Amino acid sequence: METEYILIVDDDSDIRNLIGIYLESDGFKYIKCDNAVTALEVVEKTKVSLILLDVMMPGMDGISACMKLREKTNAPIIFISAKAEDLDIVNGLMSGADDYVTKPFSPVQLMTRVKAQLRRYKQYSASREESHTLEYEDLTLDTETHRVWVNGVLKELTFKEYGILELLMRNKGITLSIKQIYESVWNEEFYASENTVMMHIANLRRKLNSDGRDYIKTVWGRGYRI
Repeated sequence: METEYILIVDDDSDIRNLIGIYLESDGFKYIKCDNAVTALEVVEKTKVSLILLDVMMPGMDGISACMKLREKTNAPIIFISAKAEDLDIVNGLMSGADDYVTKPFSPVQLMTRVKAQLRRYKQYSASREESHTLEYEDLTLDTETHRVWVNGVLKELTFKEYGILELLMRNKGITLSIKQIYESVWNEEFYASENTVMMHIANLRRKLNSDGRDYIKTVWGRGYRI
């Protein structure tokens, strides 16, 4: 089973070390970052089950980082910040965080909130698996019936278009090459099939993007992702 980590993002080494001690004592594995840019790189490469995120950091602040992290993961995010005004807390939660803890904090209280968020996240993930439904923004996919909706409107997709969409949605945030897409969906060896994949993705985009939103992102020179 893939190891899951709690990500600590704070430019204060004392805070990082203190949180790490408490996480380790409760049996959690963790990764420490002193800036948001590194945190974003970690989430790209590592299975993260929860993120503890400072607000005031040099370079990219926590609010901006939270919004970018939400594009890559639905793991719970808990802000830990010295900014304790009501507006600060509201801004933090509105940016995509699940909880907000003010400094100085009680380590015992923080661990209680960490465990509560992890419990809810695991329950949610389990329920999503049982429902056979994949979701991204206004896009919903039923893996049992192979039906797709955008904003509640059913979209008619071909077998290959559906296969591409399900593959991308099961790998949200991960860029898949044309070769990976072809061999997964067509179930045969890739050989000069770039145009085939590109044509199907173009048709898929046309059907999904009725409101002008582009759900499938092109990563130039690498492939596609959702």
